[in-house]
Amino acid sequence: MSLDTPLTIALSKGRIFDETLPLLAHAGIEPLDDPETSRKLILETNLAHVRFLIIRASDVPTYVQYGAADLGVSGKDVLLEHGGEGLYEPLDLGIARCRLMVAGLPDVAAPTTRRLRIATKYVKSAERYYASKGEQVEIIKLYGSMELAPLVHLSDRIVDLVESGNTLKANGLVPLEHIADISSRLVVNKASWKMKHAAVTALLGALREAVAGRSTPTQSAPTQSAQIQSDRSNGPRS
Repeated sequence: MSLDTPLTIALSKGRIFDETLPLLAHAGIEPLDDPETSRKLILETNLAHVRFLIIRASDVPTYVQYGAADLGVSGKDVLLEHGGEGLYEPLDLGIARCRLMVAGLPDVAAPTTRRLRIATKYVKSAERYYASKGEQVEIIKLYGSMELAPLVHLSDRIVDLVESGNTLKANGLVPLEHIADISSRLVVNKASWKMKHAAVTALLGALREAVAGRSTPTQSAPTQSAQIQSDRSNGPRS
C-alpha cells in the first residue's frame, strides 16, 4: 500500500502495540527503529509520509481528538472513559480482548447501612453501570493494584479488566458482574477523515483485510478497493 498523504498514528507500548504491529505490517507499514529498544517518542516508518507517536494508552484518544494524530489504536475501556468526542471508531481490530467486570470477595453481602464502595480507575464506566441499575454507589478512584482494595476493606467491590481471571483468583476474588467486552479499536480524527479521506480509507481497508485474515484465515477478505468504496458510501461509526 502506498500512502502519499502524511499520516500520524498514535500507539501505546505494551500488549496493544505488540498485537497492532502485525496488522500495520499487513498494510505495508513498519517502524524503522526497534520499538522495544528505541527511546524515541516519534518513530519514522518505511513509508516516508507515515509516522508513529508512542504515548500512554490513556492519552491516545486525546491526541487523536485534538488532531495531534490522525489515527490511533485504543482499548475500548479507554474510549468508554474518554467519551469518544471528536473521534470516529470505524474498526474493531479484535485484539487485546478482555472483559470489564465487577469483582469482589466470594459470599460477601453488600452493606445495608451505607452505599456500596467501588474501587476502580474506570470511574465513568462504573458510574454509568451502577446508574443503569438504579444503584447509588461510592466510587473510589485507584490507579493500580485494584485487587488489594477489598482485602484491606477499602472497598466492597472493584471494577477492573479481567482477561484470564488468574490475578483475581490469586488474591481470593471472583468475578461477579459483566459490564462490557473490551477489545482495541481504530479511532480516527473527524477532521482527518474529511481532509485525508483517501489515505485514511486506504489504511482502513488494509487493516480490515488484516483483521479478516486473522479471524477467518480460510476465507478471502474483501478487496481493498471494494472496502474503500463501501466506507465512502456508509461513513464511519462515531
